[in-house]
Amino acid sequence: PEVEDDFHNFQALNLPPGHPAREETDTFYLDGGLLLRTHTSPVQIRTLESRRPPIKMICPGKVFRRDLDATHLPMFHQLEALVVGERVSMSDLKGTLSAVWKRFYGEQVEMRLRPGYFPFVEPGCEYDISCRVCSGAGCRVCKGSGWIELGGTGMVHPAVFEAVGLDPERYSGFAFGLGIDRIAMMRHGIDDLRLMVENDVRFLSQFPT
Repeated sequence: PEVEDDFHNFQALNLPPGHPAREETDTFYLDGGLLLRTHTSPVQIRTLESRRPPIKMICPGKVFRRDLDATHLPMFHQLEALVVGERVSMSDLKGTLSAVWKRFYGEQVEMRLRPGYFPFVEPGCEYDISCRVCSGAGCRVCKGSGWIELGGTGMVHPAVFEAVGLDPERYSGFAFGLGIDRIAMMRHGIDDLRLMVENDVRFLSQFPT
C-alpha cells in the first residue's frame, strides 16, 4: 500500500518513536495515524509476515518524502530487494550488488560500499557507483566527488526478524533499496532529476518509445 500504517513503515523496521525519519519535515502524515510510505521497505515486512524463508523478493513502487532538489523529488520511485535464508552473508550482498550494476551500466562501472547507519540493517552500508555524467571526473551532479549514492543496504537487523516472528539465530538476510529515477538519471547522463517531471517536450523528445 502507498498509504501505510506506523507499524509497517516504522515500528517493525526498528525505527522507534522520536527517530528523525518520523519528523513531519520528512514524512507526509494523514489522518487516523496513517502516512504516505517513505520507502518500499514496508513490503519487506508484509512479505516476511505472509511467507516463510527462503525468500527472494523485489518490489518497485512509489514513495513519498518532503524533499525537492536536483537529485530528490517529493514523489519518486524506489526498488527494494530482500533475500532471507539460513546462511545468507555479507559477501552474497556485495556480489549481488556488483553484478546488478555491471549488468545495468556496463563492466566499466565501479561500485563501493561505505559504512552507514540504517535502523533496519546491521551492519549497514551506503553504496555508490562511479558518476555516469562525468565518468568519475567530478561534476555538479556528484558534487565533485566522482561518485553517486544509489541507496542503502545491509544485513537484516535481528529486531526486524523478531518483529515478524522469525528466529534471528536461524535466519539471516540482506536488503537493499535504490531510487529508480536516480538510476535512470545516471543511465542517460541527466544532470537534474526535476527535468523528468516537468513535461518539457524538448527533454522528452530525446527518449523515443
